[in-house]
Amino acid sequence: MFSFEFMQNAYLAGTLIAIVSGIMGVFVTARNMPFMTHTLSEIGFAGAAFGIFIGWTPLNGMLTFTTISSILVGELSGKVESRREAVISAISGFFIGLGILFLSLSNKNSSYATNILFGSVIGISRQDVLQMVVLSVIVLLILFVIFRNLKDDSFDPVGAQTNHVHSSLISIIFLVLLAFSVSVAAQIVGSLLIFVLLTLPAASAKYFTHTVLKMMMLGIAFALFGVWFGLYLGYVTNWPVTFFIATIEAGIYAISLGYNYLQSRSE
Repeated sequence: MFSFEFMQNAYLAGTLIAIVSGIMGVFVTARNMPFMTHTLSEIGFAGAAFGIFIGWTPLNGMLTFTTISSILVGELSGKVESRREAVISAISGFFIGLGILFLSLSNKNSSYATNILFGSVIGISRQDVLQMVVLSVIVLLILFVIFRNLKDDSFDPVGAQTNHVHSSLISIIFLVLLAFSVSVAAQIVGSLLIFVLLTLPAASAKYFTHTVLKMMMLGIAFALFGVWFGLYLGYVTNWPVTFFIATIEAGIYAISLGYNYLQSRSE
């Protein structure tokens, strides 16, 4: 299996994606932002289609669209919080339409749309892996710098106010990091199912442990298991890797819910 370069690239990329997703997912869950993750994934679809239309790589197009959109949404949510979900829904629908338009104008066949929406293991080149390494390192470094303020703002808003944490700035920085994470992870699971890796591993981890660092470590472990085993099953069966990753992560989440139920019954 590892004699094929595309599988080497897929496992390297998958490992990076799992690490970033496992860490970011803890804060996505804490900040109640799974819906925003889903929206950014749809914006990423439009960005990838735009990239193909003008001759960029899909990853560069996704980065451009998701980064700009995350900054706009961050500003918007600070001013009209009560209307945020409705506005995000409108933005989501608009960008899906844009993505379809750009694909149509680029004269690419339907396989391009399939690869963008659901990912493509074969389509990951060594250059893509290197770009993902750079983006992942950037995300992790910035997370390290803002970790304390981000943790306070996500898990203890009252304490964050007491410590004079600039919540609006932290929110915008986090959304930009989320945009980078969505763009990176979409290379494996596609833009439509990126929220699987950015929400389910962390959501599962919170039922087994209650400290932020332990949730991050367990979230990474769940994400790695889903990606590694999903890639293996995809190689063996020739079925879509995305199906296996989504099924594995959903299964882990179901087990975590069962564990939480049993724990609550025993108390």
